[in-house]
Amino acid sequence: MDSSDLPVTARYLDSVRLSGSVTILNTSKWLNGVSIQTNDAIALAKINSLPFVQSVSGIALRIVTTASGNDKFEKEKEQLPPQLKETGVTADFFNYGLSFDQVHIHNGEFLHNIGLRGQNMTIGILDAGFYNYQTLKAFDSVRINGQISGIYDFVAKDSSVNEDDAHGMHCFSTISANIPGQFVGTAPKANFYLFRTEEVSNEYPIEEFNWVCGAERVDSVGGDMISSSVGYTIFNPPLSAYSHSYADMNGNTTMAAIGADLAAKKGILVVCAAGNEGNNINWKYIGTPSDADSVMVVGAVSTSGVVANFSSYGPSSDKQIKPDVASVGLGTIIQFPNNSISGGNGTSFACPNMAGLTACLWQGFPEFNNMAIINALRQSASKAATPDDRVGYGIPDVKKALASLLKQFSTASAYVSNCTATIQWTSKDLSSMKYEIERRLPGQSSFIKIAERNGTGSVFSIRPAYLVQDVLSGVAPGMITYRIRQILDTSTAGLTAVYIDTISVDLQATCVDANLIDVTLAPNPAKTVLTVRVTTPAASSNIVIRIFNSNGQLVNSLNKSKVPGTAFYDDISLVRFAKGKYYVNVYDNNKLIATKELIKL
Repeated sequence: MDSSDLPVTARYLDSVRLSGSVTILNTSKWLNGVSIQTNDAIALAKINSLPFVQSVSGIALRIVTTASGNDKFEKEKEQLPPQLKETGVTADFFNYGLSFDQVHIHNGEFLHNIGLRGQNMTIGILDAGFYNYQTLKAFDSVRINGQISGIYDFVAKDSSVNEDDAHGMHCFSTISANIPGQFVGTAPKANFYLFRTEEVSNEYPIEEFNWVCGAERVDSVGGDMISSSVGYTIFNPPLSAYSHSYADMNGNTTMAAIGADLAAKKGILVVCAAGNEGNNINWKYIGTPSDADSVMVVGAVSTSGVVANFSSYGPSSDKQIKPDVASVGLGTIIQFPNNSISGGNGTSFACPNMAGLTACLWQGFPEFNNMAIINALRQSASKAATPDDRVGYGIPDVKKALASLLKQFSTASAYVSNCTATIQWTSKDLSSMKYEIERRLPGQSSFIKIAERNGTGSVFSIRPAYLVQDVLSGVAPGMITYRIRQILDTSTAGLTAVYIDTISVDLQATCVDANLIDVTLAPNPAKTVLTVRVTTPAASSNIVIRIFNSNGQLVNSLNKSKVPGTAFYDDISLVRFAKGKYYVNVYDNNKLIATKELIKL
């Protein structure tokens, strides 16, 4: 909490209201200001003389209620036939249909498949209206499930946005749609606030003020994110003098940028469209609030990753890398007012496409703040090492971003007691994931796998601490290092793993347990080579290792010797073994000391 969380002083508002023929429109605590409507020159003079008023300026003509034919989103609303799309494409949990490519370009289906679909995340959408969202089929699920938490129109000052412009509806569908086999959005299980802050028929500074008021409302209702596909540069006459210059795009000048950064300061993750001015010879740059330094700005690419020529350029005038990332804004699948599903062009659609996946990623890691999530997405992107002024850090890979956050989140520890090392770790997983524990002994140059653990649960989330014990009898003194490899995606095509932590223990002396007898196979499952670790208190000149297949046939037999403690037999080739289950029997002087099951990959 700080002073910006306090409401504008009530007696100040009363004084303004009572100055003459004045109607208060919207009030911003973050800007410590109020927008009013009046044609009373005497009232304006009186307001300007009030001791608490720092400045008064015109920010719009009298509010119009009918469109003037000047629709800033006209090109984005053009319905395009889907190209290079397939219907009925599935990706395990969701059947995306036409929208698969715009999800898959970010590996977004991975998040959905592990249970991260936007549940319990709240997204505020600031736009120009959400025409017919109450009846269009893309929104059936969010309506039936009560996922629309609230609406408000900051332009008309009422609680209805269904009859207004369609632009916000297009953007909303990119996140929330759920029409199996045709169109599924990037966070279809999220909760939403729909706020109209934009008047499409004219372009005036009041829309920036409304934007800030909308952002404040998202904060007040406990929203996690803002997705905003509006931006401001040039204003219509007679307020052209208030138009922004490129120098104003420094993150600290405009009302919208100041409000966006304050939203970020409050912990809200703000996602903005870069703009569609890339082809404009008079202005090719991003608009505001995309110049704010703490928001994630999204440029447009095709589903194959080619930059859309209309996507606005960065950097900001203070040389921030803008846009931050890129998503599909060329031929993006969206809902249209005629109840058809088709393609549309614009960074307006790239923004919510990315915002939805960002919500799913953050759902998995509520321990991290908004800026940490943005940074993980930047660093996961295709041009992270060489960002540019067209796509910034590039096209994010949310699977890589999750792996990066998981590595930061996970913790591990190890200690030795009674000739046994205990390795503990905490991470996040689900049943389709698994862990491999690897160890490097003193004098060894490489790690070997000594154990595995499977994940649990049906939704990716934190688990109670895992534990593995490693018998060290007979191991030479020195530093023993363990590392934990978490396999996130076990599918052949998408195999992804990350080392989540590395820990070491210092063995002060060779440890011999006079009563310990132990046999361990590593790795298990194994593919080409097997290591058998045998621990016995005494030396032996007749250690016999016999391997049987699942039919009971002997397929390999080895005779070995050992000193007291632990011996490692790591030269057992499995290359000629067929895939399947085997049994390893270990004898010490004709006495069976262990039978272990082995899986050959």
